[in-house]
Amino acid sequence: MIKEVKGSEDFDSTNFIIFLYQYRKPLLIVTIAALIASVIFSSPFFITPKFKSSVILYPVSTSSIAKALLSENSSEKQDVMQFGEEEQTEQMLQILSSNKIRDRIIEKYDLSDHYEIDPNSSYRKTKLFKTYENNVSFRRTEYMAVKITVLDKDPVVAANMANDIAELLDSTKNAMQKERAIKAYKIVETEYLQQVAFIQAMEDSLTRLRELGVHDYESQAEMINQQLAIELAQGNKRGVKALEDKLEILAKYGGPYVSIRDQLEYEKKQLSEIKAKYEEAKVDAEEVLPQKFVVDNAYPAERKSYPIRWIIVLVSTLSAFILGILVLAILDSLTRYTKKKSLIRKST
Repeated sequence: MIKEVKGSEDFDSTNFIIFLYQYRKPLLIVTIAALIASVIFSSPFFITPKFKSSVILYPVSTSSIAKALLSENSSEKQDVMQFGEEEQTEQMLQILSSNKIRDRIIEKYDLSDHYEIDPNSSYRKTKLFKTYENNVSFRRTEYMAVKITVLDKDPVVAANMANDIAELLDSTKNAMQKERAIKAYKIVETEYLQQVAFIQAMEDSLTRLRELGVHDYESQAEMINQQLAIELAQGNKRGVKALEDKLEILAKYGGPYVSIRDQLEYEKKQLSEIKAKYEEAKVDAEEVLPQKFVVDNAYPAERKSYPIRWIIVLVSTLSAFILGILVLAILDSLTRYTKKKSLIRKST
């Protein structure tokens, strides 16, 4: 008898349609209630609609104007029109995420007031930064570009913010590089001016030696020796004396002349190299180039991007329906289990 009761009272889980039909009214009520609630709570009265605007950028391959335009070394010279690769893309993402750009955008658009952050809140900055991070995002695309996305309740503000962030990339990166470039320029400038002054001092020394009669030591010595031999052969004592005086001057100043002349030639070669570096450093310190290629600028969106109401309604309704089935199944199982235990007690 117990087996008959068990077989007739157990819940048949395979007959799902019968179960749904049996509890159709409560399931219908729960589903309709969830549908109405999701429609209401996903409306603009409860969730502020947001509009999305995006900018797509490519980084440049090099940030050095001198290397791109002035370098004579073919291994260092890079095409100023060449797009950057993975390394430059990662650098761009890091700069876009920097506090410098974030703080300038917050200040320009007064986002503390725009996001309705309570000025008296104990964690005002934390809330402000968190809201900014939720509304502004950066990611690398599958084509190695960078996409800036801004969400905002005002479509014009969203577009302007996205475009301004892209523009701030230039000024922020240039400012970072200028600080280093100017210091490098000052170092090379000092070295260049010292080299110029040193060469000028050497040329002044050579000028003084020329005034003393040393113009070209080797050729002068050779010519004077040849003329001295002639004068000696002719017995011209006066001519010999004059030539010996000249040789004495060459003997006294010829060594310094040769030494300064040879060193001057070497120092001028050094100056040529330093001057090239000086000119490149000056260009990098004083001139700027855009740090990006803009593929798409942001524009005000005509339709909101958040929230997507039909997804919220669909997910909420299905969730309520499934949850209703689970709850009713549990209650049904408990009811059947209670009845079964009651029948077992009566049979014994």
